Amino acid sequence: MRPPQESDASPMLEIHQDPHAIVRVTLTAPPTDLQGAWRNIAMMVGHWYLRGYGQWTVLEKRTGEVIGRVGLWNPAGSPGVELGWIIRHACWGRGYATEAARAALSWTWLHTEIDHVISVIEPDNVRAIRVAEKIGQRFEGATVSSNKLVHVYGIHRMADDSI
Repeated sequence: MRPPQESDASPMLEIHQDPHAIVRVTLTAPPTDLQGAWRNIAMMVGHWYLRGYGQWTVLEKRTGEVIGRVGLWNPAGSPGVELGWIIRHACWGRGYATEAARAALSWTWLHTEIDHVISVIEPDNVRAIRVAEKIGQRFEGATVSSNKLVHVYGIHRMADDSI
C-alpha cells in the first residue's frame, strides 16, 4: 500500500468501471471518466490532509500493478469512521482485500486515536462480510444508506491495540 498519487487515476477508473466490483461500493458514486477518476484521487489526498488518515492505493507486490484501494473514509456527517476497500475483479480470491484491510486497521490503531471503525456492507456481499469478519469486525446492525439496506460491521480498539 502507498499513498494515492495522480498516476492512479487511470487504473482506478478501470477498477471502478468493472460492473463486478463497483456494484459493491456502497457510499460513493464511481467515476465515469478520467477526469472523475482524477477528482477521486484528489479527494483521497484531501481526506488525508483534512483528517490525517484516509485511503491508500493497493499495489500487487510482485508486479507493482495498481489493484485497488483500501482505507478510512470519514466525510462530514458520516455515521463513523469507515474502513472500505475495492480490489480489481481479476484479483479477487487471492487475499488482497483481507491483507490490505488488516494492514489499514493496524495502522489505524497505531497512528490515530480512533477507537471504533465500521464497514458498511450490502447484506448479500458475502465476500466483503468474510473480509470484515477476518479482520475482527462483527455485525452491529442494519440501516438504510443511499436508499439501500446495508449492514454495519464494526470493531473497537482493544486495550493492547492489537487485532
